[in-house]
Amino acid sequence: MELDFKCSDVGVWKEALSSYESRIESLNKPDLVSLDQFYRVKLPSLLHDRDPDPYLTTSELSQLMKWKLSRGKWRPRLLDFVSSLEDSVVKSASEKAFKSLPDISKAVKELTVLKGVGPATASAVLAAYAPDIAPFMSDEAMEVALGNSKDYSLKQYLLFVTKLQDKANELKLKGEWDGPSDVERALWSCTVRAKSQPEKSSSGKKRKR
Repeated sequence: MELDFKCSDVGVWKEALSSYESRIESLNKPDLVSLDQFYRVKLPSLLHDRDPDPYLTTSELSQLMKWKLSRGKWRPRLLDFVSSLEDSVVKSASEKAFKSLPDISKAVKELTVLKGVGPATASAVLAAYAPDIAPFMSDEAMEVALGNSKDYSLKQYLLFVTKLQDKANELKLKGEWDGPSDVERALWSCTVRAKSQPEKSSSGKKRKR
């Protein structure tokens, strides 16, 4: 069953979040487990080691893109675009973006000058450095939070951020909860689980669509 965004039971959200790693494994996609570890653990550490002037390299952006595409829909042209970017260009754009925070709109605009980087990929970059400010704009979480996962505009992302930040603040009042990025992971986990269990009719046969 998909997680109802209106749910305010922190226990339900924690249960959804706790299934994240097993959901990643269940997709059985090449390298996704290691890519997810890179994105959630290694990359944030690398970025914060570079404080007060954090930046991203082309190689790291390519790995991040592989993670994003493996966790969602595979679009090889996007990977080709970012892999061909000059290191100095990626470093400059990402440095400006991180310095722009907490102004998310400005930070996204600094990153989307890069070929192949739209608001969704930009959100993944920002979430790696500041998960408490900028959650990743995944299709799965967008669908539950906004009812639409097809609009990848900056305006839609800012609306998504507000919704997830508000939900995170609501959950913090109910119990222990980190922030909006954990809301995204919980929503992603439940959506992936729901999609892996096709609806069945009362007779046990799959419904025709």
